[in-house]
Amino acid sequence: MKLFGIKLPMMASLVIWAIVWELIGRFDLSILLPPLSLILIRMVEIIPTAIFFKAFWITAKCFLIGSAIAVVAGIPIGVLMGRSIIADRMLLPWVNMFLSAPLTALVPVLMTLFGFGEKTIILTTVLFAIWIIVLDARAGVKGISLSLVEMAHSYGANNWQSFSKIYVWAALPEILAGIRLGFIRAIKGVIIGQLLVSIVGFGRLFELYSSNFLMEHMWAMLLVLFFFAFLIAEGMGAIERKFSYYAASR
Repeated sequence: MKLFGIKLPMMASLVIWAIVWELIGRFDLSILLPPLSLILIRMVEIIPTAIFFKAFWITAKCFLIGSAIAVVAGIPIGVLMGRSIIADRMLLPWVNMFLSAPLTALVPVLMTLFGFGEKTIILTTVLFAIWIIVLDARAGVKGISLSLVEMAHSYGANNWQSFSKIYVWAALPEILAGIRLGFIRAIKGVIIGQLLVSIVGFGRLFELYSSNFLMEHMWAMLLVLFFFAFLIAEGMGAIERKFSYYAASR
């Protein structure tokens, strides 16, 4: 990015937007947008509190369990769809439908079936994360060279050996991309689940702050959530780049 002919680093845009945000907040144009400096002060106040740590623990537990289930179930399903034409034709319409559907509408159904506890929140997280993992694993397997598969069969590899030593490793770049996108969608799922199903974790804090018009606290929580989402996306992006040579060597 260039400003007045001077090349600036990418992070400079965040500084520019932070200054704009601070100036707009100082003009008191809306109660919904307080100055950024006051939000950062509230963030420093909120993070060391016991209520924040309790909310963080509940949210992190639901996110980790839901994401783990999505990864463990999504990768084998995606590999199966990439290998089997019958499985692909039977499952692909459903995967595409759930990926594009407004999944929030399914939350009341989960509430009816599984109640108002953490189980429903975890299932909501799985629903948001799993479909993109399935599709990316499927795309990775379809991109594997047939000669690689035929070589494994000629050496007598069974189905498990083919899955664990050929398909997963050869499709690893696409699988990691799917996991990264799935994790980002899982963050949406866990927060929506906590807001709609059971007012716990970060969902409880969002409900508390928004209902009392504590917008500085509300924005502080949002920035914390955005930071964790950014951290997860960048961490998975770094792992993707580390294993990118698999794509080039196929």
